[in-house]
Formats: sequence, structure tokens, C-alpha cells
Amino acid sequence: MILQNIVYIIIIANVLFSLQGFNDRYFFEKYKFQIGPIKAGQQIRMLSSGFLHVDYMHLGLNMYVLYMFGPVVIAHIGVSKFLIIYFGSLLFGSLFTLNYHKNNHAYSAVGASGAVAGVIYAAIMLRPEMTLIMFPLPIPLPAYVFGIGYLLYTIYGMKKQLGNIGHAAHLGGTIGGFALTLLLYPSIFSENKMMTLLLGIPIVLLLFFEKKLRL
Repeated sequence: MILQNIVYIIIIANVLFSLQGFNDRYFFEKYKFQIGPIKAGQQIRMLSSGFLHVDYMHLGLNMYVLYMFGPVVIAHIGVSKFLIIYFGSLLFGSLFTLNYHKNNHAYSAVGASGAVAGVIYAAIMLRPEMTLIMFPLPIPLPAYVFGIGYLLYTIYGMKKQLGNIGHAAHLGGTIGGFALTLLLYPSIFSENKMMTLLLGIPIVLLLFFEKKLRL
């Protein structure tokens, strides 16, 4: 029964942890992602920061998206593999952020966005026939088009440093979701080869040209 409601359990954990952070600044500072303390040995922040959020809107948006896409992934590959994708994507996001901002010891971030980005990409790979809306365009798009657009926007956001958003965590989480879904459900490549290649091309290009994003 607990495993069947794992998405709700993760949402509750995020809510409780975030509320504690809203009300206790010391708690927030102790567990947020920050380059300097992580390099000094506080690796727990790479996981704990994924359960903290800056405000109710940030928390609500991430949890709503998880509520929408989490069950899609579970329905296709089960609870245990969903958990691997969720926490794996969270850590991928943190590792990518750590590498991308390694020279900025003051850089900090919070949020489940890396994990959620991985779940979104996994859901798109498993259900490419879904249609989604990419705001501000009120036009339903095939899921794989949405996924490519989301990834390209994230790369652009990293390059231009758009908004107070952890684009690197989003991108790392997306890469994690893509890689782990292929690893855990390899038949997806033969079932949807063209779609998988289309979703993978921006990731491959990123790995080749990642250094130019820093310029």
C-alpha cells in the first residue's frame, strides 16, 4: 500500500521539509545546495536540497508536475524503477550543477526541479503519444516536441543566466532521466527509436559543447 502511494509520500516529504525551511532559516541554510560547503565535505546537501523550496509557489509547481507525471512513469515501469529515476535524476542534477558552478563557491540552489525534470523526460519517453502544452503557446504539442523544446530552453537559460532558476539542475536531471530510463527500460529504443534519437540529440550536443555555455 505504501509503495502504491509513493508519489504522495514524496510530495508529503517535500512539503514537510520545505515548511521547516520556511520557518527555520538555520535549517534552510544547513541543507540547501551550496558549492563551498559541498566541496568541504557536506555531500548530504546534494540530496537534502531537493526537498527544500524557496516559497509556496516554487513548492506547489514542482509538486503539481510530479503529481501529474509520476504516475505515468510508475504505470509503465513500476515503483522501484520510478524511485531510481527520481532520486537518480535529483543526484544527476546536483552533480551537473556542482560541475557547472564549481568555481563559484557561493552559488546555492534548492528545489526538486532536477528530480522532477528527470521524471518528465521519463514520462515523455514512455508515453510519446501524449500531448502537452508549452506556455505561452496554447497549442497542444506531441510530448517529444515538448521535451526537446524544454531542453533547448534550459540550455539557453543556462547560457543567458535567465531568472532566479537552477537551469543546470534542470538540465542535469533531464540527462539523468533520459539515461536511467534507457538503462531500466532498454526496449524503449527499439519501440520508439526515432523519438529516442530526437530526444537524445540535444543532450549529445550539450556534452560536446558544454564548455561554450560558460563563455
